[in-house]
Amino acid sequence: MNIEVGSYEAKTKLPELLRGVQSGKHYTITLRGEAVADLVPPQRHKHLDAESAAENMRAFMRSRKPVSGVDLKALIDEGRA
Repeated sequence: MNIEVGSYEAKTKLPELLRGVQSGKHYTITLRGEAVADLVPPQRHKHLDAESAAENMRAFMRSRKPVSGVDLKALIDEGRA
């Protein structure tokens, strides 16, 4: 069930919309008649435990060639400009 709601109405009735989302409703928020956002219940993902996630990251890093010739400090400083 998808319900269109204007942005002003969404702002003024947010608590009511959130209760609707808790009960399974889906809302599309519009701005001047154009859809700009969806308000839907969160998807529940099966989370990995931290140890397993770290091992997956290490395996990913081992599967890639090391990068050479890159000045990491210069790249970091460039992002701070």
